Amino acid sequence: MLIDSFFKTGREFLGCKYPIMCGAMTWVSDPKLVSTIGNAGGFGLLAGGNTPVEIFKEQIIETKNLTDKPFGVNLITLAPVYEGQLELVCEQGCPFVVFAGGIPKKNEIDKAKRCGARVICFAPTAPLAHNLIERGADALILEGSEAGGHIGPIALSVLIQQILFEVDTVPIFIAGGIATGRMMAHLLMMGAAGIQMGTRFIMAEECIAHPKFKETFRKAKAKDAMASPQFDSRLPVIPVRALKNEGSIEFAKLQLELLSKLDENLIGRYEAQYKVEEFWAGALREAVIEGDVTRGSLMAGQSVGLVDKIQPLAEIISEAVNDAEAELQRLKEIFARAEPSTG
Repeated sequence: MLIDSFFKTGREFLGCKYPIMCGAMTWVSDPKLVSTIGNAGGFGLLAGGNTPVEIFKEQIIETKNLTDKPFGVNLITLAPVYEGQLELVCEQGCPFVVFAGGIPKKNEIDKAKRCGARVICFAPTAPLAHNLIERGADALILEGSEAGGHIGPIALSVLIQQILFEVDTVPIFIAGGIATGRMMAHLLMMGAAGIQMGTRFIMAEECIAHPKFKETFRKAKAKDAMASPQFDSRLPVIPVRALKNEGSIEFAKLQLELLSKLDENLIGRYEAQYKVEEFWAGALREAVIEGDVTRGSLMAGQSVGLVDKIQPLAEIISEAVNDAEAELQRLKEIFARAEPSTG
């Protein structure tokens, strides 16, 4: 297949058949989903979130028991249990560590690498991308603001020009708004080592998400996935992209309440930020696990407008690969016709 040559870098780095990553989604990216992705040839990421260390240990061991394929663990640097989780993944000899949610310190990257892990970091801006490479990141994930959940400030189209086109020292994976193999083909041609999808995998039969959660995704349009606002720099919340519902309104009210308490010195800034993350974790569980799609958090990327059916996970991956191959063959024919005549 023509696509094999474009998969080469990602395959060699991740050690999987297809460099198609499943984003780490809290309450969603559990051992079952992660192992199923690996067994289908992709690359799953186990979501650390704010999972207690002992439970996270059980999840890592369970995933290892379910698949002999490589997978990564995603650590949120702002989570209260972050340091304990980092110790754990080193103890467990996890081969891939993905730092997300904030900027990992150089000594934290070094620590993971000393334990034998390859380190992948999210780069939402160009300066941060170069900084993370200097700190020792082995690969980057460029995630545009089109993505779901916690997002960066810049659109993927700009990040591609600022980073993918300029950096050739580490493999670069692309995330944010991707749901089709045809798009993957173009990103690979631009130089990407692979892609990451999250919203697309919510619609996998093997995904634990509640049927009501999936049905909401199936009906949603791209414009329905909106980013949450930040009302005041004193409470520097990371924007979250989700489908608008009563939960979105409740979050806006929470921010205003916390700002009022900050004004009256009834709460500290760190505690206020923790309350924000606590809200999202709880609201997301209500939607994903309990099926409360009215008040729960419906974190989704704008690619939600491109997903309209539930499929077996292996079918999602094979469809993406086949569609990417078809697109590459189509482009090959176009380029051949564009060659100047030698007659």
